[in-house]
Amino acid sequence: MSYPEQLPYPEPRYHGDKGEVNAVFRPADTPADVSSPGGSTHFLATHASTGGEFGLYKAELGPRSAGARTHFHKAMSESFYVLSGELELYDGEKWVTGRAGDFLYVPVGGLHAFKNVTDEPMSMLMLFSPGAPREEYFERVAEVAQRGGEELEQFRVRHDSYFVD
Repeated sequence: MSYPEQLPYPEPRYHGDKGEVNAVFRPADTPADVSSPGGSTHFLATHASTGGEFGLYKAELGPRSAGARTHFHKAMSESFYVLSGELELYDGEKWVTGRAGDFLYVPVGGLHAFKNVTDEPMSMLMLFSPGAPREEYFERVAEVAQRGGEELEQFRVRHDSYFVD
């Protein structure tokens, strides 16, 4: 197989000659950043730690967890990678069952939803690109949802989450 001489790589953003020591390690036994009766979220790589390139979160949903209803994002894509258990994923047209190793990519503007309908817990990675400061969303969504109304709508819009049902 031959490859063209000029590959479409992004323009360089690092202009040094020696490289830098700047990697960030997060041990597997780091406690969850947000915990609730329905599950927990680990902030693996945040908007701040990646310079806005992406956000990566590990979410663990308990049995029969509601997840998130159908929504879309105007500023970022969202991807789901199932680590363990099963997760019902809505791809904008139909619900599919995601199992360990399954992946769903949702481009900007794509309708999507997810929920755990089983009696077992599940875990997944969620990747947002470009990165956004999602941490407050995960920390406060349950609290703000309980109050509902205009405050909830403003909270969702501030966090680029547009629900349709």
